Amino acid sequence: MPTTTHHSTTTPVGEIPGIVQRVRQGATDGLLRTRDQREAQLRALRRFLVECEDELVTALRDDLGKPPIEAYSTEIGFTIGEIDHIVSKLARWMKPTRVKVPLKLRPGRARLVPQPLGTVLVIAPWNYPVQLVLAPLAAALAAGNTVVLKPSEVAPATAEVLARRLGDYLDPRLVAVVTGAVPETTALLEERFDHIFYTGNGTVGRVVMRAAAEHLTPVTLELGGKSPAIVTAPTDVEVAARRIAWGKFVNAGQTCVAPDHVLVDRELEAPLVGAIVAAVHRFYGDDPAASPDYARIVNERHHDRLVGLLDAGGFDEVALGGEHDRDQRYLAPTVLRGVAPDAAVMDGEIFGPILPVIAVDDLDAAIAHVNAGPAPLALYAFTDDEELQERVVAETSAGGVTLNHTLLHLAVDGLPFGGVGESGMGAYHGKAGFDVFTHHKPVLAKRLKPDPALLYPPYPKWKQRILRRAL
Repeated sequence: MPTTTHHSTTTPVGEIPGIVQRVRQGATDGLLRTRDQREAQLRALRRFLVECEDELVTALRDDLGKPPIEAYSTEIGFTIGEIDHIVSKLARWMKPTRVKVPLKLRPGRARLVPQPLGTVLVIAPWNYPVQLVLAPLAAALAAGNTVVLKPSEVAPATAEVLARRLGDYLDPRLVAVVTGAVPETTALLEERFDHIFYTGNGTVGRVVMRAAAEHLTPVTLELGGKSPAIVTAPTDVEVAARRIAWGKFVNAGQTCVAPDHVLVDRELEAPLVGAIVAAVHRFYGDDPAASPDYARIVNERHHDRLVGLLDAGGFDEVALGGEHDRDQRYLAPTVLRGVAPDAAVMDGEIFGPILPVIAVDDLDAAIAHVNAGPAPLALYAFTDDEELQERVVAETSAGGVTLNHTLLHLAVDGLPFGGVGESGMGAYHGKAGFDVFTHHKPVLAKRLKPDPALLYPPYPKWKQRILRRAL
């Protein structure tokens, strides 16, 4: 798949403190205090996505080989939908919330007043380099914060478009883009922010947390993990296979909530594998390398890592795929059978188009397998039995769950998206995104009169008796 070389300019490290100070001054000046101010920036961000769609689609093709419809549906259109939802609800979210005052503290009025945190840093990954930088940006702007964005250097074409074009739409006193790699990110993390929002892996997440601790800055970490798909009878194997194959191989498996592996009832393993193989052939043809609908690995380093997982063995059979081309950053949709627990492919998140299928005795064994490891970012369960569905939900821990499909819980506006344990902390999307960048300030208002002396010292015994009953 041909690519275009992009030469994005790296932000000089020496300019970073001034950039942060400029955006922080925008917060200090209250440039996003009102709903009209916030909505103006959100609508401008939406115009950027609409008017720069062609540039973004081209960049996503260059970085990840994304097909145009995949680029639109999972990145551009997804983010437009998030912005539209935020704008439609923002007036309600910004209103103070009344809180009931206990009888002992009346007369008085209590409320929670939503206020922005100040200036936030958003550090985005490379796998969805439009959605995962701009959806948090939209939430932060809705909450009234100014924002510094750090797109991933691993997706340089997309980072270049963001750095070059966002300033044409958004007020530079409110939003700044810093490009570069580790030195630039390190310089950013030395600055003081009021919140840091990081999406990526746990290793870098720990670095972000350590840096944030120096300023006692709160963080949101959107990480990952080995998200399992459980398939247990009774179920429609062909439908389950089709939905697992779609969720796994979209974006060539480079999705934080992609099914990492499948745990399937032993008697269903062979038909499920056969149905997944058939689904992949229907999706991408006999030669996925020639399919216009199949993406590429982001770079040679990640390609080599994935091929290394296959070369390490630890499985009985490659039921599908395995073909690869380093120059084209191509790795075929690959399905493995007979995978050993200590196989390299089972050590850490795969984050690529390799799907281990593991036969287990029953649902109890599948649940035990899930609970033996860290809580994943997502979990999928395929069965027609609602009692079994509820067992999976109740007896496992995961950031989010979709029953009888994959990925789709991300698209529900009212469902927060985030991890638990090692798969992350904090959540966003919809109201949860507004809340993560908001301080809901408690306010109690009292009248100056009446002002009973009972509350104040001195405290003779009779007054103590009354106070102990009242408080």
